[in-house]
Amino acid sequence: MTGAVDRALVVLSGGQDSTTCLYWAVDRFGRDNVSSITFDYGQRHRIELECARKVAAAAGVANVCLPIDTFAALGGDALTDASIAVSDETGEQSELPATFVPGRNLIFLTFAAAYAYRHDTRHLVTGVAQTDYSGYPDCREATIVALQEAISLGMDREFIMHTPLMHRSKKETVELAVRLGALDAMALTHTCYNGRRPPCGKCQACRLRARGFAEAGVRDPLLDTR
Repeated sequence: MTGAVDRALVVLSGGQDSTTCLYWAVDRFGRDNVSSITFDYGQRHRIELECARKVAAAAGVANVCLPIDTFAALGGDALTDASIAVSDETGEQSELPATFVPGRNLIFLTFAAAYAYRHDTRHLVTGVAQTDYSGYPDCREATIVALQEAISLGMDREFIMHTPLMHRSKKETVELAVRLGALDAMALTHTCYNGRRPPCGKCQACRLRARGFAEAGVRDPLLDTR
């Protein structure tokens, strides 16, 4: 695969974590060797698609948006079904939250690999993390390791999946973003599960983000957007 070794594709949702990973990839591989991919999976809040486009532009990398709306057809989760409420509760829980979209990261990375296959790219970068709240099973390190092997075997190409945030807390993620020069881009991101901008400050995603910035002693640029 000519030129594949040095090229990286970042799965970019337009959120805090994937934006940090985009800047991590630029720092690691060089801006000219990085591109990004965003998925229109029928999510309720279309704002994240626009945020991803703006973040990619700010970072100086290309962005492509692929339509995969099967998740909306499946329904059953708060991110694709407007009839399902987003809980404001945080903390440990025995069941996965309503914001869990079954198989989402598995599908994203599979499509990302298929796209990378066609563009001489073998490095895939994703912002999944098994730390902090959520416990999403498709964010665990064991899942990514297994998926990397399955995709590499299935496409007969060696793909390497990078997860820079896997074992970082939200505080550490903010600190990494600062070191990488990604702080200004945070004003362009979207995190709120309720789709609000400025953020609602009450949903799980908003609370986690706010806690990370507070613990890092950094003001979130998103709070200054209107």
